[in-house]
Amino acid sequence: MNVLVYSGPEILQLSLTHALSSLRAILLPHYTVQPITAPALKTQPWRLSCALLVLPQSRDSHREGFMSPASQQIKEYVEGGGKCLMFGVRATLHSRSGSLGFGLSGGLKGLTLGLEGDDGPAEVPLKFSDQVRNRRLTFGYLDDNEHLVIKPSIITLNAFQKDFKGIYDSGLPKLNGFQGAEEVSILGRFPCNKSELGPIAGLKIGINEGELVVWSPSIEFPLTEEPASSIEHNISTTEIQAVDDARREVLAKVLVALGLQLPAKESHSSVTGANPIPYSKPLPQFLVSSPRCPNIVRDVLNQLQKAPFVPSASVQMKVLKDSVDIFQLYSSDTTNPEEFLTSVRDPVADQASEKLSTVQHKKIISYSDGRLPDSKLTPLFKLVEYFDSLKLSRERQGVASLPEIGNPWGIGEALLYGEAVTSTQTLFDNNPSFSSNLPTPILSLASHQLAGRGRGANIWLSPSGCLQFSLLLRVPLSETPTSPAFKPAKLVFVQYLFALAVVEACRDDIVLGENLGGRVRIKWPNDIYADVGVDGKEDLKKIGGVLVNTSFQGGMVDIIIGCGINVLNSLPIASLLQLKNLHSSGNQSKDSPTMEKTAAAIMTRFEEMWNTFILKGSFEPFLGLYLKRWLHSDQLVTLTTTNPPIKVRIVGITAEHGLLRTMPERRTSATGLLGSYAARVDGDSSDTGEYVDLQPDGNSFDLMAGLIRTKT
Repeated sequence: MNVLVYSGPEILQLSLTHALSSLRAILLPHYTVQPITAPALKTQPWRLSCALLVLPQSRDSHREGFMSPASQQIKEYVEGGGKCLMFGVRATLHSRSGSLGFGLSGGLKGLTLGLEGDDGPAEVPLKFSDQVRNRRLTFGYLDDNEHLVIKPSIITLNAFQKDFKGIYDSGLPKLNGFQGAEEVSILGRFPCNKSELGPIAGLKIGINEGELVVWSPSIEFPLTEEPASSIEHNISTTEIQAVDDARREVLAKVLVALGLQLPAKESHSSVTGANPIPYSKPLPQFLVSSPRCPNIVRDVLNQLQKAPFVPSASVQMKVLKDSVDIFQLYSSDTTNPEEFLTSVRDPVADQASEKLSTVQHKKIISYSDGRLPDSKLTPLFKLVEYFDSLKLSRERQGVASLPEIGNPWGIGEALLYGEAVTSTQTLFDNNPSFSSNLPTPILSLASHQLAGRGRGANIWLSPSGCLQFSLLLRVPLSETPTSPAFKPAKLVFVQYLFALAVVEACRDDIVLGENLGGRVRIKWPNDIYADVGVDGKEDLKKIGGVLVNTSFQGGMVDIIIGCGINVLNSLPIASLLQLKNLHSSGNQSKDSPTMEKTAAAIMTRFEEMWNTFILKGSFEPFLGLYLKRWLHSDQLVTLTTTNPPIKVRIVGITAEHGLLRTMPERRTSATGLLGSYAARVDGDSSDTGEYVDLQPDGNSFDLMAGLIRTKT
């Protein structure tokens, strides 16, 4: 789930920066915390995975209100049931039956119409309409006769029945009309010298089905940085860290009040801001193989010798300098792996601000002859269980490497495993000398990623329980004695094929079994969803995704398939384990899914499909099963890529180019005749009819809103 921090042009940069850092220190790894622009709020399907929308301070928000070109999208999200957090704002609650009319204090002052101009949509004031409780909420709008004095200061705030010293306040403590209102919880007050309660500083209010928390003081600003650090205060240097820890405690309690679930204290401290992933740099990776094929590692190392290694002062180490990373290769015969692991495995006291360097030294320790590291060296992934499960799964599925397509070993039998890596995807994608000289297939798998990569500019967090890996494949573009030619036009189907393999693997008895596994489905084009609803109510949650990168060289195409699938994650992250815990009855596997068995089942299912895909040169053998496993058959959606938007019905995927095929809904025209909208976008030349065909890399699918938009 994402916590999205709005970063529109009207937002104060310091507030945005501190909001991002403060929230990340508290919420990782349970939530990603990412900025989102105004165009993205208006065009991208962000609501589906948004747990909280955060609005930092905007320019002159005390007078003009929260002015934004994305006000309408924010309003629709909150009023439709979303959760929102605002910092440093003035707010006024109005009764719709009162004299304030349109909901603006001071009459129509500050009313701005949302007109389109040459520079795009104008900024409009944000305001909420609570139809359930017959009221409106507006921001800013000082009365003409109100004297404005802005004097930033460091204050003591009483929040959650406790005094917190050292909160930055801009000097505008104004939240009006909320005292005693329905569905309003007071979270904090300004100090008051008298016996009566001080002015409201922070509150939570119900808006239709949504929830909004607003704070007048700027609780996102740390005391140790600008602008708070420049203000005179009576806090000693020895107290500053403790005071700022208390500020983070306020923010953490605010997030809990909004229903977010914070990481457990034993793995993450919301007070100190410690990094929840207990590593400051990657750990060594182990190059191992299935004991069934003891020669794999030697073959990999022999092939890798073709890469341009550089001289090394150590005879125990071989060094390969690549485009991004430096690889240091060791043999378990001459190296003690425990020496590499001890120094980096212990949690570091404060890593929230620590950044990975651009160039990483990646240590790889090889184990030849089918030998495996001692289990204590890989406590988060049991290699023996993985290879045993892979062998069993291959036997049950009748999968064997096919010499006619040039597979020297089975998919998943050559493995690079690391307890913590930067990214399994960039390991291959950013280091062409290393990856192009590796024999394939080879799997890179990690228990934690320090800089995991998702689709586009997205990141993929790696909390414990998430299975993440990248699979490197290589196919020829021209026919060879051992393999048919691969058509580049078929590359689009690889993401479909792998997503299908993941969904089918979940039905395996060693994962969830047929009954529960049937709740795991495909969202076009590359996401994995699970229905975690109970009592017959559908509740779709994203549990995984697929990312495919390709590169062409020397008549070959390297295909890097990255995948993340939530297997053992605890709430609030949806996972296979959560699915099993919610539905404990029915025809399902006897045991809970494990990382090792899930990985083995996926590799086996994919290899079986991949062999057929390569030999047939077509996705046709899988199309029927794919349409059974996805979420979209006969789904009616709104296509916003046309002007005006039109209603279309999803009918399938084109066989030749893998486009999403939709058909416009027929409608009655003003003359009473049946009319239809006919359009073709990169359709197959052999197809006829009135279709709108959509490219998977050019469109975003907002599943819950039923919208298809152009990607930006």
